[in-house]
Amino acid sequence: MLRLVKPGMEYKDLCIEMLDEWHSVEDHITPWSIGRLDCHDFESYLKGFKEEEKGCLYGCVPATTYFAFDDEAGIIVGAVNIRHWLNGRLFEHGGHIGDGIRPSQRRKGYATKMIALALLECKKLGLDRVLMVCDKANIGSQKSIMKNGGILENEVTSEKGTVDQRYWINI
Repeated sequence: MLRLVKPGMEYKDLCIEMLDEWHSVEDHITPWSIGRLDCHDFESYLKGFKEEEKGCLYGCVPATTYFAFDDEAGIIVGAVNIRHWLNGRLFEHGGHIGDGIRPSQRRKGYATKMIALALLECKKLGLDRVLMVCDKANIGSQKSIMKNGGILENEVTSEKGTVDQRYWINI
């Protein structure tokens, strides 16, 4: 069973294992919130999530990060970051939900399940419509978003020159 859990000391070793795997394969981790600080200093790492919830990131937009924990496998398979509302930048390129699956666990259906769980958390925040944005080249993200009801609104070019697709999901 997959469930969302808030970062905590009880997940220290599993989190470090996941992030070390991710860093060994890719230089960019999505969601940015889980890779922005050094997880090896875990107490500071956890403090970063508390700052995030107060709105100290994303241009003062509060956000909550969850790890996706697979009870059967006993591992963290990914993470999701939920922005409580959108500012101009998030409206264009970030959306309400940022998500990512660790490299060894991709193409197993985890992203679709994780997004479904994140949408339940969005509903608890009072959101009835959620924006998700992904790189046009990321076919896996497109499929996971659409399986959760995502409807493509448009495409915009990011600062990096890539094309972002903007999907709306009614909860």
